[in-house]
Amino acid sequence: MASTAANTAASADDSEEIEVDVPGFFRIYKDGRLLRFIGTDKLPAALDPATSVDSKDITIDPTTGVSVRLYLPPVAADQKLPVLVYFHGGAFCLESSASPAYHRHLNSLSALTPLIGVSVDYRLAPEHPVPAAYEDSWTALRWVFSLPDPWLSDHADLNRVFLAGDSAGANIAHHMALRAREESAAGVIIKGVALIHPYFWGSEPIGSESTDPAIRSIIEKIWQFVCPNSTGPDDPRINPLAVDAPNLASLACDQLLVTVAEKDTIKHRGKAYYEKLKQSGWEGKAELVETPDSEHVFHLFNPDTDKAKEMTKLLVDFFNKE
Repeated sequence: MASTAANTAASADDSEEIEVDVPGFFRIYKDGRLLRFIGTDKLPAALDPATSVDSKDITIDPTTGVSVRLYLPPVAADQKLPVLVYFHGGAFCLESSASPAYHRHLNSLSALTPLIGVSVDYRLAPEHPVPAAYEDSWTALRWVFSLPDPWLSDHADLNRVFLAGDSAGANIAHHMALRAREESAAGVIIKGVALIHPYFWGSEPIGSESTDPAIRSIIEKIWQFVCPNSTGPDDPRINPLAVDAPNLASLACDQLLVTVAEKDTIKHRGKAYYEKLKQSGWEGKAELVETPDSEHVFHLFNPDTDKAKEMTKLLVDFFNKE
């Protein structure tokens, strides 16, 4: 009995041992549990009095529960608008399409462009490890092109469909643009892709990226946590510049915007992606924008600052491209 009690106590202690701690965001325990500090608050879909943008939630796959939040600005009966399919960030394990920051952001983009917003509520790790987020996002993208909802069938211009995402969402947008080329028979045609502070990584430091083993280990542990079957930091899903990653020339879009923030640990990955894209033989038009003196996804956390408003304008201008 004494031995059993000792083993139980040891197990209890092990369950509280921390593997990765990202203060203010989440904590991963060695037993595989995730404690979320942000991203659990949700706002209901509704008419937004500040922008006059209406929104609603639609479950698009009853077997998985995957849903999208649609946004529609004031629009004339016969008016066609560009469509933005948006993938939220959160390291594949935080946030949702109903998170206050994302709901506010999509309301703004929908009103200012104007456009129809489709914010994808993909399943999160660790409950649903990567590649669930990719599969859900592809399901949502194909759903958009089937025009299953009156907001889309009446007002969507399918010649102007844009993808965008921040952080992990930018990672997803990259992979959706690749998959659209790979599965061209699916009829998914993308006009442009905006990668906002993209969540990419790799085993070898690039540029002036941190060489601190502790920092690099944290990033790599988080990736392995959300994608347990990964081969590591050079898995093409997290490192689009890896030797065995698909050629960036395969991106199925005409225009691409990459944004990075000066104080962001992963900014060098976005810059390297842009340079590799230019060298790949891709025939589209790409742009790289760096925001000085700014942190990762600053525009979502502090949307009323001048820099956040500049970021919103940058995106609006991109989504208005013909």
